[in-house]
Amino acid sequence: MSRRSGVLEFAVLGLLREAPMHGYELRKRLNTSLGVFRAFSYGSLYPCLKALVQRGWLAEESPAAAEGPQSAAISGRRAKIVYRLTAEGKEHFEELLTQSGPDAWEDEHFGVRFAFFGQTSRDVRMRVLEGRRTRLEERLARMRASLARTRERLDDYTLELQRHGMESVEREVRWLNELIESERAAGDEGTHRAAEADTAQDPASGRRRTRESDGPDRRREGGRPERSEENDI
Repeated sequence: MSRRSGVLEFAVLGLLREAPMHGYELRKRLNTSLGVFRAFSYGSLYPCLKALVQRGWLAEESPAAAEGPQSAAISGRRAKIVYRLTAEGKEHFEELLTQSGPDAWEDEHFGVRFAFFGQTSRDVRMRVLEGRRTRLEERLARMRASLARTRERLDDYTLELQRHGMESVEREVRWLNELIESERAAGDEGTHRAAEADTAQDPASGRRRTRESDGPDRRREGGRPERSEENDI
């Protein structure tokens, strides 16, 4: 399976996880929500859908089947097939969401992975963002080295194009830095809140208590301990 077809399969599974769709609606979502697929055609999408059905990750449903065969005959139009994510497909997509290797950092795949960050765990998001930043920093270093070697041989327009490309990469690196800092701040805040919950102060006694000590207070309102069965013997 090529990298590009793998990206398409990931996007299809992710969109169908939101809701079942027919092919035309799915293609429109790929074009509008995930701009990387503007160049894709039905010739690319339907073989992908067929392969996912064969693997058991998608199921085909015909709305006309529930209404009976007469409805399709009356309308005179071919019923649109609706594609639905199966339980196996959902499990496979969730497994794909945990992957954060080099493929997720590349130009094509990163945009699609980022579109589904809302369904991705924080630690995976961090690894993908940091990996993407590293990849772009490496690319930026190569671009600067290449420009330094060839600057004297480039005309003004080619040189300006090179600078424009470097500025685009620099902007994305800054954007990634902001995202990474936001993720870290959100994680630190969550950790701090969890720590505060673990050492919450008892408002009645003024004592601090941990989760281990959280439980029914065995003291009476006057501060005297309740009588135990041993005291009654």
